[in-house]
Amino acid sequence: MKKILVAYDSRTGKTETMAEYVAEGIRISGHQAELKRITAIKTEKDLQGYDVYIFGSPTYHRDMIGTMKTFLFLVQKAKLEGKAGGAFGSYTHSGDAPQLIFDTMENVFKMDMVNLGSFNLREQLVDTTEGLRACQAYGKAMGEKLGQ
Repeated sequence: MKKILVAYDSRTGKTETMAEYVAEGIRISGHQAELKRITAIKTEKDLQGYDVYIFGSPTYHRDMIGTMKTFLFLVQKAKLEGKAGGAFGSYTHSGDAPQLIFDTMENVFKMDMVNLGSFNLREQLVDTTEGLRACQAYGKAMGEKLGQ
């Protein structure tokens, strides 16, 4: 059983809901998911002890939100090179944040990103059955890629 950190921030609650659903999918796949708002992670030591890191942010003005940018500077200090990762987020228009986070994790932090790519979901779909299933499917697929 792998220990997976799902770290996120949310402006309207939609990305938080996504994080909860992604964590459910991880648990369905037989792994342990720990859900944390990024503002609760204060030092790079708070990032130690996980096998996989999944980060989530809404897209705001075609970018990730400011707290996620600050958080990623902290993540860089944690030296997660080679660790598995993924990214997700909600959006209303462009949906750019998850891919920006994914690319940072892959190219700057040199993490081993899952071949699922980043996952984003239009805000209006988050609270629907379709949204729930899509988020759980991402978490479950992430867990299945890791094996037991």
